[in-house]
Amino acid sequence: MAQDGLNYRDAGVDIDAGNRLVDLIKPLVKATARPGADADIGGFGGIFDLKRAGFSDPLLVAATDGVGTKLKIAIETGQHQTIGIDLVAMCVNDLIVQGAEPLFFLDYFATGRLSPEVGAHIVAGVARGCKESGCALIGGETAEMPGMYKDGDYDLAGFAVGAVERDALLPRPGVAAGDVILGLTSSGVHSNGYSLVRRVVERSGLPWDAPAPFAPERSLGAALLEPTRLYVQSVLKVLRGTGGIKALAHITGGGITENLPRVLPQGTLARVDLTNLIVPPVFRWLAATGGVAPEEMLRAFNCGIGMAVVVAAEDEETVADAFGDAGECVVRLGTIEPGAGAPHVTYDGELALGAA
Repeated sequence: MAQDGLNYRDAGVDIDAGNRLVDLIKPLVKATARPGADADIGGFGGIFDLKRAGFSDPLLVAATDGVGTKLKIAIETGQHQTIGIDLVAMCVNDLIVQGAEPLFFLDYFATGRLSPEVGAHIVAGVARGCKESGCALIGGETAEMPGMYKDGDYDLAGFAVGAVERDALLPRPGVAAGDVILGLTSSGVHSNGYSLVRRVVERSGLPWDAPAPFAPERSLGAALLEPTRLYVQSVLKVLRGTGGIKALAHITGGGITENLPRVLPQGTLARVDLTNLIVPPVFRWLAATGGVAPEEMLRAFNCGIGMAVVVAAEDEETVADAFGDAGECVVRLGTIEPGAGAPHVTYDGELALGAA
């Protein structure tokens, strides 16, 4: 007697679920339309019109990133609404540091078994991040891969493209000793260092639904899922309004220690005064609970600074005031000084890691 024939659903892939997800996200995607893209999905590729976007001599800038093991907290808590914002932020914040306006975004969502509702929550976050950054969500890919991921697990990747006029590319020539470093504060841990965060939580013995010791009005899981701050609109406003920004550094994995030197020329160093940092309570809790040394905190986390800004000393007040008007909290991190060898960061003072 012949065996019953197999189908794709028997193998773990539900095409109907994929189609339902597309139906759920179409209005979310449509809401991200901007000049140059209508943000419709369903074709084999997304199209963007640079001329309609208003550029005359543009350079394209591309970035790709993920969210790392912050995803594990979203999965384990069942809170998927904001992880898409993180995905967008990690990409578009990398574009803006080169002076590029984000134009469009694509996402890749891979899972063991597709839940259209979970997928729609994730894409809603992606769409929100795109709208807040002024870029269109013009496409993406959903992959259902049983055997590759456990049921309930998923992974995300994002891809962003921006454009900058050739003469506005950052960092600008002329970053030099005497320049001032400003810092734009972060919204929390952002999307780096979560393997260490999760180890600290494990050591604490607290469940995700317990009140966060550093923010007792919220659950621990929700507090640690606070999305990455999007700096695009404020940076674009200050770039275009003042012309005073020489360089920007997105403070991601590696912290200030590893990221600020990436925009400095040879023969210079960044002298940062740690006493000026406004260290959010979450970092103080992580340091105390995990016994994490200050130097490790500065390499693993942003420690309260999500973006560093290099300006000429005479432009410091103008740029700082402009960022304040744009809604950012600005601190003076330090200065650029002459230095031997490769660019690096020298710290003065101590990080304020007292009890949360």
